[in-house]
Amino acid sequence: MKKLFQTIKNIWSIEDLRARILTTLSLLLVYRLGSYVVLPGIDSAALEAVNANKAGGGLLDLINIFAGGAFSRASIFALGIMPYISASIVIQLLGMAIPYFQRLQKEGESGRRKINQITRVLTIVITGFQAPGYIASQITNNPGVVVDPGPLWWFSTVLLLTTGTIFVMWIGERITEKGIGNGISLLIMIGIIAGLPSAFVFEFSSRFSVGGVGGPIAMLIEIAFLLLVTIVSILLVQGTRRIPVQYAKRIVGNKQYGGVRQYIPLKVNAAGVMPIIFAQAIMFVPMTVASFGEGGAASNWILSVFSNPNGFGYNFTFFLMIVAFTYFYTAVTVNPNQMADEMKRNGGFVPGIKPGKRTAEFIDNVLSRITLPGSIFLGLVAILPAFAAMAGVNQAFSYFYGGTSLLIMVGVILDTLQQIESHLLMRHYDGLMKSGRIKGRSNAGIGMAG
Repeated sequence: MKKLFQTIKNIWSIEDLRARILTTLSLLLVYRLGSYVVLPGIDSAALEAVNANKAGGGLLDLINIFAGGAFSRASIFALGIMPYISASIVIQLLGMAIPYFQRLQKEGESGRRKINQITRVLTIVITGFQAPGYIASQITNNPGVVVDPGPLWWFSTVLLLTTGTIFVMWIGERITEKGIGNGISLLIMIGIIAGLPSAFVFEFSSRFSVGGVGGPIAMLIEIAFLLLVTIVSILLVQGTRRIPVQYAKRIVGNKQYGGVRQYIPLKVNAAGVMPIIFAQAIMFVPMTVASFGEGGAASNWILSVFSNPNGFGYNFTFFLMIVAFTYFYTAVTVNPNQMADEMKRNGGFVPGIKPGKRTAEFIDNVLSRITLPGSIFLGLVAILPAFAAMAGVNQAFSYFYGGTSLLIMVGVILDTLQQIESHLLMRHYDGLMKSGRIKGRSNAGIGMAG
């Protein structure tokens, strides 16, 4: 405990670090307050009654979690940072296929600024399409929610939702620049954590109330299991397979260069949470197609299977799709040929492996082998909330037992702690841990929204 107080004192004594933490907390507070500002012309009581009757689970629940509840409250920040994440993913995919974006990625700081500017413009375009869809599917299709859904209300609401997303994007960029941690990732994490206290209180009261199931023993088991899942998630986020690389020795003048052994850290989970997000988006497609059907046996079967996030069919399909998408996304984002070429140009080689094509094949084989357990663990973590719900945990609290929510929280917290520790070590203070150093996603990565 004394070590903890001394660490807090050290953090607070560094003026730059203190200013960055206060800036981050202030901007996060603005974001949370804005998530409770309801769009004009909407009856909040009627909307709350509609939400109470809706079935839980699915992609919309995930979006609502990311937005910190603003999606279901019809807030000015209802779309949150999701359009920006969608734009970032599109730009990332374009960078793999279009030479112009590939050149920008190699131009350093100037290229990064151009990519950021294109991402911002694409965010506005995506929000312009998503805002009318959100209004039509979540607000105006429920009678009594909107007082006067006229053309002027539609125009002003679309404008407010677009402006809200731009403002949230600005908050995220300011946190990254002036605060501590990655701003976009912190906004997602704070939205997820915002639902944790109420979910925990509800679960606690259900266990300890008169007639509650399980009592304190069940609650302790739940907390212990949550801690275990969190530890496994940390291992999944930070797990790497290090490939040794030897660099040739060069003598220039009186100095020797190279001749040292370094390592290429290949991530066990190089795809991060992207396979879960892709799989959840694809899982939403059969329900949408079936809903346009004529109510036949096939349509009803698809709706019954894919509308039950706790059912066997849903989770089995979800698991298989995550494994497949993990391999796909890893193959798209990690290029063994490029890694082998860069090593060859810099005079590096893997001991016992011929440089060039053989090295690329070796890296590809290692990556394929470590991706299998990584994808299986990722799939298991993704479907753990369903097992928690079947074990009697309430739906809101079960989301924190795995899936995208837990992986994002673990990754972002590790990133932020790593930055704080870097500030301490740079000023000759002790780190946050008594022994060892904190590794963030930059070292072991989960590849989401950062």
